[in-house]
Amino acid sequence: NLEELEDLKTLVNDMLFLARADRGERAADLAPVSLAAEARRVAEYYEATLEEHAVRLRCVGDATVAANRGLARRALANLISNAIKATPPGGEIVLTCTPTARGARVTVHNPGTPIPPADLPRIFDRFFRSGQTRAPRSEGHGLGLAIVRAIARMHGGDVDAASGAAGTVVGITFNNPGPAANITKT
Repeated sequence: NLEELEDLKTLVNDMLFLARADRGERAADLAPVSLAAEARRVAEYYEATLEEHAVRLRCVGDATVAANRGLARRALANLISNAIKATPPGGEIVLTCTPTARGARVTVHNPGTPIPPADLPRIFDRFFRSGQTRAPRSEGHGLGLAIVRAIARMHGGDVDAASGAAGTVVGITFNNPGPAANITKT
């Protein structure tokens, strides 16, 4: 019963977060954030899961952007978690951080089974799970990518995805909040 209550608590908190984002809430407490450093922290957290699934994670590049550190970390965690589930044993996930004219872009590539073209436009919808990547209920509620999209929008950015024979790439952009932001790109 306790596990079920914790599961319901997480679902309610995620839905409340998405409702605030839908109302246009912007990210607060913006500070310079190295997306590669945050990706490495998330990778450390998932180290045991990566080993259990016999999957490698490689981080490429770096970009520093004005962001809410906790929200950026949550978006990266959701992207990496999804990539781990989709990557076959022995595969490698590649997370790439790239500076852009307005901020930064992060992409996560996994070499898993492609997402069917009819499903691709819906992967950021709440509760949507592609027929080929449906996970048991205990592995989530289908809100991870909806939360990633909400975090991107809270930072003036957006999300995108592409999928084909080489796997799936999911991207998120973080845009600087305005000309007053002092951001370093590396």
